[in-house]
Amino acid sequence: MKDSPQPMNGMAIFLHPMSPAEIHLAKKCPLMRRLIKAHGPADLEVQMRPPYEALVTAVAHQQLHGKPAMAILNRFIALFRGVKFPNPAQLLSCADETLRACGFSMSKILALRDIAAKTQSGLVPTKSAAQKLSDEELVQRLVALRGVGRWTVEMLLIFTLGRENVFPADDFGVRAGYRAAMKMEAMPRPKDLLVIAEKWQPYRTMAAWYLWRAADGAKSVKDTDVRG
Repeated sequence: MKDSPQPMNGMAIFLHPMSPAEIHLAKKCPLMRRLIKAHGPADLEVQMRPPYEALVTAVAHQQLHGKPAMAILNRFIALFRGVKFPNPAQLLSCADETLRACGFSMSKILALRDIAAKTQSGLVPTKSAAQKLSDEELVQRLVALRGVGRWTVEMLLIFTLGRENVFPADDFGVRAGYRAAMKMEAMPRPKDLLVIAEKWQPYRTMAAWYLWRAADGAKSVKDTDVRG
């Protein structure tokens, strides 16, 4: 059961029950206290699936909006009847022309093949094996894959493995959210955000979630002003 909200330093009581992570962030940081009050309880959704599947999905979404990426991915999955998601051997069995027909670029095809091959070799761990590795161990291991950078691994850590202390400082939304919340003229530098995020440990993932919400809120206000 979530802890009941408590007054903090004379501040107004929160109207929603707060998780231990939210209580910690609110006590440690006035900015987080303000964002938690404004946006309510975090509802970060984690999809518990194999890292291989998450990485293939991430590559499909690179440089594309959600719907076109999902259309490509669904065409790929439809190549194999009766399976929820094609395994590495099935992916590797596909000819380049077949994957191109699904909508993958050649650079993405090379990345997908590398992910599948490295899954078979064990470099890309199973879900259970990944749970035994630290965040940084997984980052260093997976950035060796073609087409996979630190940000992609951080998204896997957050949305596939449910890690609580990941802070994607290079993420545009995180930076834009901090800029909006602090009313800064320029975007904060990732290295500066990493220093700021130290006080949000061990719940930096939730802090990032609230910065994403701040960015969404700022965009909504801007869109309203434009439509005005």
